[in-house]
Amino acid sequence: MSLWSIARGALFALPAETAHGLTIRALRAGLGPRAAQRADDRLAIEVFGRRFANPLGLAAGFDKDARVIAPMLAMGFGFVEVGTLTPRPQPGNPRPRLFRLKEDRAVINRLGFNNGGAEAAAGRLAAFRSRNAANARVHPRDTGGIVGVNIGRNKTSTDAVADYAEAARVLGPLADYLVINVSSPNTPGLRDLQGAGVMAELVAAVRAARGPTAPPVLVKIAPDLTDAQLADICALARAGGMDGLTVSNTTVERPAGLRSAEKGETGGLSGAPLFAPSTRLLADAYAEVRGRVPLIGVGGVASADDAYAKIRAGASLVQLYTALVYEGPGLPGRILAGLGERLAADGFASIRDAVGAG
Repeated sequence: MSLWSIARGALFALPAETAHGLTIRALRAGLGPRAAQRADDRLAIEVFGRRFANPLGLAAGFDKDARVIAPMLAMGFGFVEVGTLTPRPQPGNPRPRLFRLKEDRAVINRLGFNNGGAEAAAGRLAAFRSRNAANARVHPRDTGGIVGVNIGRNKTSTDAVADYAEAARVLGPLADYLVINVSSPNTPGLRDLQGAGVMAELVAAVRAARGPTAPPVLVKIAPDLTDAQLADICALARAGGMDGLTVSNTTVERPAGLRSAEKGETGGLSGAPLFAPSTRLLADAYAEVRGRVPLIGVGGVASADDAYAKIRAGASLVQLYTALVYEGPGLPGRILAGLGERLAADGFASIRDAVGAG
């Protein structure tokens, strides 16, 4: 029996949110694993004017408050996205609010943007940047990884655009890219911000507030969009309204065939059941933006085959989170090794060649 199998058994005996909190504490204490494999130059890719050592990232939600960036990068991820962060701290929705669907290898959450606020996270991001800069002076080729920041509005806010702008003002100077989260199903009215008119206003406000470093601005969309909504968003992206799209967030749909007792819980569903619908939406988005706007593919990624399917559907970068709950910390390494094998099998010299090839 592997060490991860033992640890998973202990963690699964605890409520899901308690187990996640213990995992964050263990990582902060230095108990996280380090990637064993050497970097594969075929997996390096330039997106948003930044060089990613590999296309596999940690999705927002795992490290909400920017506490374990370095340990997750050390695990093998090419980039880490922190958040969702709101301008002011908020506790989120009442517990219980996080549920494992073990039989479906999925999770339902209704966390509600629980986080310690933008200012507190900015202090931790600044400390990470400082340590990273010091390390780069000693090891010039070690970029330390890319860090994105996912931002949202406070639940009680009466001015959503002002909230996003304030979060961008505080966090923009410390981010390699910013993601506007308008697609979580757990904040009332949030998904209404996906309309083309209000989204254009929102993106413009974030751009104006992000600071002199001007990080790229992406929008994270829901998997439950209509064809017309997707077309409107992609038209805005093609016109230069945003620098990229993240496809997609969790779904409020409940696909037929879910077996777990918790399948009826309210909230956003992630994990294996989200893979097919989110990948279809990704392919549709790629066709709509016509290759002009980089896409991040997220939803149900649990293997090299899954990650490669997202890339072939049009994703320049891929993210995961839920699969870590079931597959453990060795998953990034297994996916990266598998991506190299799939590139070789298809005759591609680099990961860039595979983007949209499917």
